[in-house]
Amino acid sequence: MGQEIARTEFSEADHRAFASRLVAETAALRTLAEKRGFAGEGFVAGFELEAWLLDHAGRPNPVNEAYLRALADPLVVPELSRFNVELNAPPVEVGAGVLAELEESLLTTWDACQRVAHGMDAVLAMIGILPTIRDADLNLANMSAMKRFDVLNAQVLQQRGGAPIEIDIAGEDALHLRRHDVMLEAATTSFQLHLQVPFDAAARYYNASLATCAPLLAAAANSSLLFGHRLWQETRVPLFEQAVELGGYRGLAEPTVRRVTFGRGYVTDSLLEVFEENLEHYPVLLPIPQNEPAARFPHLRLHNGAIWRWVRPLVGFDAAGRPHLRLEQRVLPAGPTVLDMIANAALYFGLVHALARQPVEADLPFDVARANFYAAARHGLAAELTWLDGRRHPARDLLLEAALPQARAGLVAFGLSTTEIEHYLGVVEARVRRGQTGAAWQLRRLARLDGDLERMMDDYLENQRAGAPVHEWNT
Repeated sequence: MGQEIARTEFSEADHRAFASRLVAETAALRTLAEKRGFAGEGFVAGFELEAWLLDHAGRPNPVNEAYLRALADPLVVPELSRFNVELNAPPVEVGAGVLAELEESLLTTWDACQRVAHGMDAVLAMIGILPTIRDADLNLANMSAMKRFDVLNAQVLQQRGGAPIEIDIAGEDALHLRRHDVMLEAATTSFQLHLQVPFDAAARYYNASLATCAPLLAAAANSSLLFGHRLWQETRVPLFEQAVELGGYRGLAEPTVRRVTFGRGYVTDSLLEVFEENLEHYPVLLPIPQNEPAARFPHLRLHNGAIWRWVRPLVGFDAAGRPHLRLEQRVLPAGPTVLDMIANAALYFGLVHALARQPVEADLPFDVARANFYAAARHGLAAELTWLDGRRHPARDLLLEAALPQARAGLVAFGLSTTEIEHYLGVVEARVRRGQTGAAWQLRRLARLDGDLERMMDDYLENQRAGAPVHEWNT
């Protein structure tokens, strides 16, 4: 979904042509797999960080077009709203020093981005949902000036038959909204982790990634407030799912086919099953004929980019042009600090590497993994989660007694040093022991400030600038 498009209107002939090419490319992907044509060696890590542009009152600042011109960095690109941008990183081979290298890459880019923001009398912030955003900020006038976003909005509403988007989220408070655009999606910013995996092992890592979602999210929640309402610990999850609420070919009544989804089940043999599911169950949102050669699967990739699985498989290409598969772990929110996010990456990379070598499908049925995910999103560290032993555990206990030791073993197997492992996983462990995620800190600080969102956000930004991990922040 990253590329810009040239057109905003499409005919039935456009839809038929795109569908025909999508069928052909999906078949070609299977043929490529049967011929073992994917790059098959090693693991490569990367990330995407969605960030907010704010004014000095801590409000959204819709200046990303001018900001990106001033920054002139091809790794920093627009997001859906004019007050969001996305920071990307060059890929890094997984092995000794990978986490430190990812941290240094993000810090370098972040510092450069922040300097440009300050030169425009703005500030850059990383947080899952901005507590000070107002409903009025999320309007079409604040949509980024790219045709693909206009088309996405129009196509979602068209496929809904003009029905308004309904937001219904209940936590400590409740929020009910009706919207006629997809701009609420812009309120959900994330830290997305990428892991390129060998093709033969991709199915194992995909299923293991689904199992990691709940402990990751319980340990990393940072989105507990929206429009002043105290909702889920990770309100990004229900908000994103509802903001682009669409079903598949069988319509909105089908509960397991959604544009934003945990999925319909584990894969059995190959990630090709996911791409075939894309073809069979999801109408095309952007029926734009692509100019790239069919061997680069441009229609398949564009279609896949408009289906937002919480764990999404991607087809990519290395510097030599060889295709590879990577996984995009999408459950983590942005923030609270760079160190917190790289610590979360350590938990994911280590845990998925450990679980991929276990029979997670037998030990943790898919329906249980999905229920775990929503429990973690709703309750954070207070959630109760079922783990591989078939027993229910408080999320804190599961992380301290099972997930963190498994992540340590996975990082050792990846070749990381004990020092590097303990530096990053120690941050997660301390956060869990104190019970202070970003979401928990926001709620505690807000209560201490008698509900003053602006002062709470000022304190959040001050702590973020200082760089200490969130478990060390005073409430």
